[in-house]
Amino acid sequence: MPTLHVTNRDGEESAIEVDDGLTVMEAIRDNGFDELLALCGGCCSCATCHVHVDPAFKDKLPEMDEDEDDLLESSDHRDENSRLSCQIPFEDALDGLKVTIAQED
Repeated sequence: MPTLHVTNRDGEESAIEVDDGLTVMEAIRDNGFDELLALCGGCCSCATCHVHVDPAFKDKLPEMDEDEDDLLESSDHRDENSRLSCQIPFEDALDGLKVTIAQED
């Protein structure tokens, strides 16, 4: 089973196994990371699942669409590695992906 490495806001890293068919947001939420609010449930209508993706994986991710880009524009913590975790389907090719939960806006 592929593994996702999640660093929380306190800098603590955890490795979690991810079931097939989940998004990065669902995997983080379902594994008890309460600081990732994911208020819209993955509909790409908020930015409460904002993460910073390890640059080594950036080219393996799907392209960011306009809605995601617009939502991230509202974040004071956006950087070149920012993504909404609900927009990243987790697949075997992302095994070992590292993300850091963004600071809350």
